[in-house]
Amino acid sequence: MSLADLTLDQWRCFESTTAQRVAHEAAALVNGRVTDFETVEHLGAPLHRVRIERDGQEFALIPGGPVSLGFDLDTWQPTPEQTADYAESLEQDFGYGPDLRAHLAEVLSPRRSVVLATVLMAVEDENLTGPPADVPAALAARDLRMPSSDEWEHACGAGADTLFRWGNDCPLDRIPYGDHTGPQNQLNAFGLRIAYDTYRAELTSETTAVHGGDGGESVCGGYGHMLAWLPLATANRNPSMVEFVYGPDGEDLCQDFSTRPVLTL
Repeated sequence: MSLADLTLDQWRCFESTTAQRVAHEAAALVNGRVTDFETVEHLGAPLHRVRIERDGQEFALIPGGPVSLGFDLDTWQPTPEQTADYAESLEQDFGYGPDLRAHLAEVLSPRRSVVLATVLMAVEDENLTGPPADVPAALAARDLRMPSSDEWEHACGAGADTLFRWGNDCPLDRIPYGDHTGPQNQLNAFGLRIAYDTYRAELTSETTAVHGGDGGESVCGGYGHMLAWLPLATANRNPSMVEFVYGPDGEDLCQDFSTRPVLTL
């Protein structure tokens, strides 16, 4: 079996010795080396976490296969605190709809099933050095590529169906920017530093979504606590940021955007 065909379910079933062997096989394919291997608890079961270094850059192994992405609003209920916080935002004329559920329907991708290849994805996003249109060629020169939006969502959520990669709740006594104790500061289940700063705006190969943050728009605008955390939601495609990034002013501020390089196996 090609490593690209490795599924998340298969990866979860591997004993530690088998997973380590696969990790070293993946590293050899990209002329890299395994720098870290550990098994963590995720969604009530063990999950192996692998880090591979190549040319001074660290990548995490992201097993694919059939996966579910997006957010299922039909099975979700906001907490009273989330509802109240959004209501306060509405009083300040912020928000896309009369309630939080309507707002989320506008900014989150829908629940769906996709099949993804296993890849290596950069642990850290990296700032763009030129206009978004030039990024694919610049990465290709390093044998890298941009992730697709589906790959980004899967890498962020790691199989979780919650609003955020860490769960459905977020601290509503503070905004994420400048908060050094919140859940966004922890590595995710695959070992990525992802969806950690609302000032980040990660681009993918698709121009219909911006992930991981909104460039600080919600913070600077004083939207309220819940709306300040939502740019970090796994399925949030930040539509207002999309308009800005790919609009006439986006190219002038390309240094403020980033992407998360992928190594294809």
